[in-house]
Amino acid sequence: MGLQITPSILNADFSRLGEEVARIPSADMIHVDVMDNHFVPNLTFGPTMVEALARSTDTPLDAHLMIEDPDRHAPGYVEAGCASVTFHVEAAKAPVRLAREIRAQGGRASMALKPATPIEPYEDLLPELDMLLVMTVEPGFGGQRFLDLCLPKIRRARALLQRHGIETWLQVDGGVSLETIERCAEAGADVFVAGSAVYSAEDPDAMVNALRETAARALG
Repeated sequence: MGLQITPSILNADFSRLGEEVARIPSADMIHVDVMDNHFVPNLTFGPTMVEALARSTDTPLDAHLMIEDPDRHAPGYVEAGCASVTFHVEAAKAPVRLAREIRAQGGRASMALKPATPIEPYEDLLPELDMLLVMTVEPGFGGQRFLDLCLPKIRRARALLQRHGIETWLQVDGGVSLETIERCAEAGADVFVAGSAVYSAEDPDAMVNALRETAARALG
């Protein structure tokens, strides 16, 4: 599908999410950060809020579950209206089974890795995934500074995907901005989550397009 920009609504105005999403019509997906105050020290959305948001937009929702026990809860986010559901491998007990359950529900299955979690132990899981998310900050809060130390892992992840000959998307999330997106694209990412960079801009949709253009230039 090419480069995709998926703005995170973590930095949007929660009191009027429908309007906030309407401000970014050029977004490829809307990234919804679900936090439970257990897996990460923050609390945000649940499936009821996600279901309401899904009714207010035609843009696909990309749920990032930073929660304990995703094996039990993740499929419910497909039922709530998410096109893509990401679980953290650090929290999943049976990641292959979970990815298959998400796909069986009709969603795209994605697996996330924290910055310190290596990709290599999960190489054999990659064909079970529609997307792999490499976190470029510690999960839990928006507005954090991009961790350049994650760039080699993005490169290794892209190399593994190419080795298997699969079209799994490679997403990055955390500190993505006009200053960092080129490095992510050059390393091999093709799906970019940007929260504060988009919603702190005077024109959020113009920023979505600027991010896409900057990433495209990095790839020549």
